[in-house]
Amino acid sequence: MNDASAAVPTGGIRKRTSASGRDLTRPEPPEPLPVAIYDNHTHLEFEDGVDQLDPLDSLARAEQVGVRGVVQVGTDLETSRWSAQLAASDPRVLAAVALHPNEAPRVAAQGLLCEQLSELSRLAAQPRVRAIGETGLDFFRTGEDGREAQIESFEAHIDIAKANGIALQIHDRDAHDEVVATLLRVGAPERTVFHCFSGDTRLAKLCNEHGWYLSVAGTSTFKNAPALREAFAIAKPELLLAETDAPFLTPEPYRGRPNAPYLLPYTVRRLAETLGTPLDELCALLAANTERVYGTWDADVETQATA
Repeated sequence: MNDASAAVPTGGIRKRTSASGRDLTRPEPPEPLPVAIYDNHTHLEFEDGVDQLDPLDSLARAEQVGVRGVVQVGTDLETSRWSAQLAASDPRVLAAVALHPNEAPRVAAQGLLCEQLSELSRLAAQPRVRAIGETGLDFFRTGEDGREAQIESFEAHIDIAKANGIALQIHDRDAHDEVVATLLRVGAPERTVFHCFSGDTRLAKLCNEHGWYLSVAGTSTFKNAPALREAFAIAKPELLLAETDAPFLTPEPYRGRPNAPYLLPYTVRRLAETLGTPLDELCALLAANTERVYGTWDADVETQATA
């Protein structure tokens, strides 16, 4: 285990605001969880426009509040390589590698989609790469002219996940029906996760039916998200996971401020309230579910990355 936790700063967080007056101060750490869990989707490499945390510092802060490990997620070839390298060198990290659906049309337009998918397939064979993601469909930012490339990329990612026997992490924005149709047409991997689940009870019922996992993010704590909480209330407990999607989607009461894995307990406590489940029982359940999807974090790591 890396000893970076000894250097974690406590207190004395400096007030920061943006030009528009947005509060950019990092929230104080929450009370530690009674049972350690995992953040199954985060982006430690992202600049958040504030005081970028060193990945080791971020992991150490998370450990102090009961988040014992993370799945570090790639969104393009560069960040996928970086994610695999970090996972190969730190026992608190597993990796997911992929081209984000908004990245797929750009790569396809350059004529590089097949080449980059081949490289992702090579990365997927590494022992601490445990998921293909985030992949999927996003019709919010990509218009009609990019759909063909998104679908081609999504189907190829599904094949890579199945070929390597690892999980699939789905990015699904404004595309619920098309994502489900693709999974049913191509055949979903045995462990399929709807990252930052954004559906309603209808999609939750489909997940229950097919054994697909619902990953609960900070959005579930927002005041305008009762439909999300209703969906999680009917989900099979054994299909629930938790994530930050940091540095995005900071949970209440800190919405809009910088997110990081150490803030996951806020989301988990709100989920316990939604489900009416004791917090320690929910944490134990989430930890077991996460290890069932990705395997254990307690494997040997290399002293240097191999990616």
